[in-house]
Amino acid sequence: MTTHTLVTDEVDLVHDVHGPLPTADGQPVLLLIGQPMDASGFTSLVSHFPDRTVVTYDPRGLGRSTRKDGRTDHDPHVQARDLHTLIGELGAGPVELFGSSGGAVVGLTLVATHPEDVTVLVAHEPPLIPVLPDAPAALRARDGFQEVYRDRGWGAGMAGFIAMTSWEGEFTEEYFATPAPDPAAYGLPVQDDGSRDDPLLSDLSNAVSSHRLDLDALLAAPTRVVIAVAEESGSTFTGRTSHATAALLDREAVVFPSHHGGFAGEENGYPGRPEEFAHRLREVLKP
Repeated sequence: MTTHTLVTDEVDLVHDVHGPLPTADGQPVLLLIGQPMDASGFTSLVSHFPDRTVVTYDPRGLGRSTRKDGRTDHDPHVQARDLHTLIGELGAGPVELFGSSGGAVVGLTLVATHPEDVTVLVAHEPPLIPVLPDAPAALRARDGFQEVYRDRGWGAGMAGFIAMTSWEGEFTEEYFATPAPDPAAYGLPVQDDGSRDDPLLSDLSNAVSSHRLDLDALLAAPTRVVIAVAEESGSTFTGRTSHATAALLDREAVVFPSHHGGFAGEENGYPGRPEEFAHRLREVLKP
């Protein structure tokens, strides 16, 4: 692995290249992206692709990538432009792209705006609220855990986030009548450290979950777009958004092993099944 920094006027974009460039066997680069996760979350998944050149990166303002644009929000359009610039810098495009969570939203945005950059996109569990039939209620639920975070800090906010994302089915009045969960019940800290800049719990990533797909551009793109869903997600929030997104693109969601972060290994606090996940990703990437 070699680490590089792409310096622009707006961001110093740090990325890791695993393997040779140009690729040794003529296969496309496999680009792995997350949001708000940085490159470290893909450590286990990368290890299962020793035969491929894999590139991971820290999105603008996350991990090692320092932004210089004066902004703190995480906008999929801005991140898609960063990826377009990065792919050009690598000189190895078009790429195969796996995007997780917010990274799936960025990947869909990249394909809509620069379809020539990507041959195949696997968009794993994009958390897109507008695709849901109960979108107003889902927005209210998102606002709810963000309010708890603002009022009580990280542990309480994360407990609220877990409760929201593990709720089965549509967000009904029963959901909203449920008391905010105790963070101690999840093994989370009850003390407030005073910070309010977590990209997952604050409103900094609202542009991701509120993103509206450019369906016409996605359907017209030559890129093969696969919407992936975790087998354990069922009818929870990201399971529902994945199936709804696939339906809008007139296709079925493809099932992947484990949970929302199923590609992660023991380095993650909630490991999945990365070896099985990598095997499934290989299958899906094949023409």
